[in-house]
This record gives sequence, C-alpha cells and structure tokens, in this order.
Amino acid sequence: MRHDPAGAADEDPIICTTSVRVSVSGELPVPLPAELRYSAADPYAVRLSLGAPAAPPVDWVFARSLLAQGLSRPTGSGDVVVFPERRYRPDAIRILLRTRAGAALLEVSGTVVTAFLQRAHAVVPPGTEHRHIDLDHVVDQLTAGRE
Repeated sequence: MRHDPAGAADEDPIICTTSVRVSVSGELPVPLPAELRYSAADPYAVRLSLGAPAAPPVDWVFARSLLAQGLSRPTGSGDVVVFPERRYRPDAIRILLRTRAGAALLEVSGTVVTAFLQRAHAVVPPGTEHRHIDLDHVVDQLTAGRE
C-alpha cells in the first residue's frame, strides 16, 4: 500500500544535467556529460548517468543520503565513496566509483549537487522516504513468476 500524503510520487523526476571531470588511473581527467536523477518512486536512491558522445550512458544508483553526507565529509564504502574536495577546488565533490575492472574518480560541482539535493528534499524530505514506498508493487516484483 502506498502512503503518499503529498502526492510526490506523481511528480516528474528531478533531473539535473551537468558535467563531471573523470579521472582513471594513469590518464588525464576528461570532461563527461552527466545527469543526476531523483524520483519519489525510488525515494532512497539517486541515479547518476555518465554519458560519452559515441556510447550509451552508464548508470550508477546509490543512496541519496550518501550524496548528501558527502557534501561535508567522506562517506561510503565499497563501490561508491563520496567526499568534498577542499584542497584544490573548494566547491567540488568527488565521487569514487569502483568495479572489479578498476576505479574512476569523478569531480562535480558542489553547488550543482546541493541544488539538486534541495529539490529532491523538497519532494521527499529526509527521514520520510518510507512513506513513499509502494509495498504492493515491491511484493509483486518479488513474487513475480511464482505460483
């Protein structure tokens, strides 16, 4: 059952188009188009899509709270770590993405991330995410194909 008193799940997703600087081991940083996306339909998560001019985008999905906490302090472990870059670019946020094949360090504007999160928090305030989960849909997905 969905409990959504504000009707937030019916709103369009929040999309922020920006660019990131991507560094991989042994290579110079390169700019890459990126998109941050948030939807009340998946209230705990943000989606980061990284594009290249001649390739399909690569999507990373991680906790909205991870992105928010990373504005002020290092946070995360495993595949995604977010931390502020205060030394050389005080407004930058760094996102470390790791896979078995390697790692990439992204740098994005802290102002852009802050504005994106403010819009997301206006739709689903932190701590109220559970009110926007469609439990019937989740159960249907988990039991699909079982009889």
